[in-house]
Formats: sequence, structure tokens, C-alpha cells
Amino acid sequence: MLSPALADLLEGRDWRLIDPPQPSDTPGKIEVLEFFSYGCPHCSDLNLIVNSWSKGLAADVSFRRVPVSFGRAAWSSLAQFYYALESTGDLERLDQSVFDALHKQRLRLFTKPAILDWVVEHGVDSKAFSDAFDSFDVQTKLSRSDYLVGRYRIDAVPTITVAGRYAVLGREVKALPELLTIADGLIAKARAEGIAG
Repeated sequence: MLSPALADLLEGRDWRLIDPPQPSDTPGKIEVLEFFSYGCPHCSDLNLIVNSWSKGLAADVSFRRVPVSFGRAAWSSLAQFYYALESTGDLERLDQSVFDALHKQRLRLFTKPAILDWVVEHGVDSKAFSDAFDSFDVQTKLSRSDYLVGRYRIDAVPTITVAGRYAVLGREVKALPELLTIADGLIAKARAEGIAG
């Protein structure tokens, strides 16, 4: 029996089924993915909210962000930017600053030289970052994110998916935190159905 909150979630309005279901990269946990781009203003608006929300997720839930390119060169560079910051250990410190640079300061951080100048100004070692930016590891992660975008049929960002089976739609939400309320409901649904990676 679904809880009243779950019963209120409506397929086609609040969420859509991912068919076929996708395997988890974190076996034994309910995997929640946020598909996003630094180039997306809505992703920027959601970022602080989702970061706070993700820290309160239960132990049986794994949260991971997936930067997307949608085949755009500028967004591909931004995805590379994300993974390079992750690789150098600077992601947590600079993540929101990247969004702010793009959307508040209107900086054009779409090429490696522009990105490199920016990270150096923010105390990142230029050689370590440059090496990470061009690394095989980052290129592999970019390929994997493009693969996931196709498998999950992601056509807009931000999109949150749960357990490789549900994608949050939120067609009638009035504020971004409501997307996370739907995600919470889908996590509960996955848990009730015994779905974990």
C-alpha cells in the first residue's frame, strides 16, 4: 500500500517511467542522479537547494550529479570543467562559484583557456587542473555521461532520476524545491518496491 504522498504522485505529471530500467553504478543503494549543466540557469537556481537536500538523504540512497553536453561544444567544455574540478578536489569549494560566474557575472567560461584563467584566479593549481581537464579519466567520464543521457532519455536539465526507473517531471511545480519533494516520493516508491541497484 502506497502512502498518501506516494498516491498523490501522478505518472505523466510528476514523473515518467524510464524504459528499459537502467542499472545502478552503486549496487545495493537507490541511486539518484541529477542531470545538469553549468550552462543552465535553472540548474544554477537548483544547485544550492539540491546540495542541501542530498546531504540529508538516507543511508540507502546514493546521490550523484551527471553533467550533460547535449552535443553542444560549450556545454561539453563545462562538463569537462566539472569533472576536472572533481579530479583536483576543488569541486565542493568552487561548484556554486562556477554557476555564479556564468549566470551572475556573465563570464564566458566555454573554452579551456578561459576556464584555466578562472580556476587559477580561484587558487587552483594550473598544471594539475590542465592535466586533469585533458586526462583519460575525464574523457571517460564525459563519454559515460553522454551514454547515460541517451539511456535515460534526458532531453532537458535539470532532470532528477531515481533508481534507474523514474525521472522527475514536475510539470505542475511552482517552485524548484517541489522537484525534490517528488524525488523524495519516488525514493520512497523505489524503497517500497524493493528497488536498489
